[in-house]
Amino acid sequence: MPPVSLSTLRKGARGTVADVRDDAQSLGDEARSTVSRRLLELGFIPGEAFEVIGEVWPGGDPMAVRLGSTLFALRRREAGAVLVTVEGG
Repeated sequence: MPPVSLSTLRKGARGTVADVRDDAQSLGDEARSTVSRRLLELGFIPGEAFEVIGEVWPGGDPMAVRLGSTLFALRRREAGAVLVTVEGG
């Protein structure tokens, strides 16, 4: 199955990170960091296991994602830069 965007997944989905797209969306900091760069710095690297732990209702934004032993809250637009392969998919 081809990789899908992390932003499309719901609670309980798990798998591995395949890639982080360079979306060039600026975070507005002095270093001119992009969302994709920050995600890579946080550990969203190819091969890393993930699980979607929860979503805020209504709307599902932000979403809680476990990466290794760390829990992150990501906005769906940020999660859109992360491509993943899903277990059982």
